[in-house]
Amino acid sequence: MRPYVICHMMASLDGRIDCAMTEQIDDTNHYYEALKQLDCPSTLEGKTTLAMHYAQTGEFQPQKAHENAGQQIYRATEANGYAIGVDTRGTLLWDDDTTELFGRPLLMILSEQASEEYLNYLKQKHISYITTGRDGIDLASALETLRTVFGVNRLAVVGGGHINGSLLDQGLIDEVSIMYGYGIDGREGMTAAFDGRTMERNPVRLAFKSVEEQDGIVWMRYQVVNS
Repeated sequence: MRPYVICHMMASLDGRIDCAMTEQIDDTNHYYEALKQLDCPSTLEGKTTLAMHYAQTGEFQPQKAHENAGQQIYRATEANGYAIGVDTRGTLLWDDDTTELFGRPLLMILSEQASEEYLNYLKQKHISYITTGRDGIDLASALETLRTVFGVNRLAVVGGGHINGSLLDQGLIDEVSIMYGYGIDGREGMTAAFDGRTMERNPVRLAFKSVEEQDGIVWMRYQVVNS
């Protein structure tokens, strides 16, 4: 059993989600008000988003030979909600007080390729973690652990495009909540709300759920049909 997963995005009319851009087309914080209405105490973000907005500059530099950590679970603290991030091999650097940084305890999902040394680093920072998947993160297993061990029943995925695409490919998204701001991006190479899917993938069908207009921003919600 896994949490109910909602992908919640703010995008330009052409579907781009660069945060620096979307902040200019949602200057009234409708995105965060909508996130509260979705009633998801825990959120999930990809490594690129974490590196751009939360992690320290640089990468973790091990002091000894790399040793794969294998499958592990560590709970630094119990909480009603977590800021959850993904970092496949374990390279992001963190402040000493990530709870203050995120407003909730941080919980990292890594693959079994992460080093034991990096996991000890997370423990020193009082950061919870899950390691699962030998060749990359096993997202299905990680979500199950979030539910059974950490008590995460509802989860909002809030960035970025590649983690959204990976979850979608594996049938791990139940609902799409997307807000279209009053602007167009159009810049070449900018990430879309769902990105990184291979060319042979078929479209994922959605069932319409609701639509609202808020000061020029259109909020649309869809149920994923074939999740």
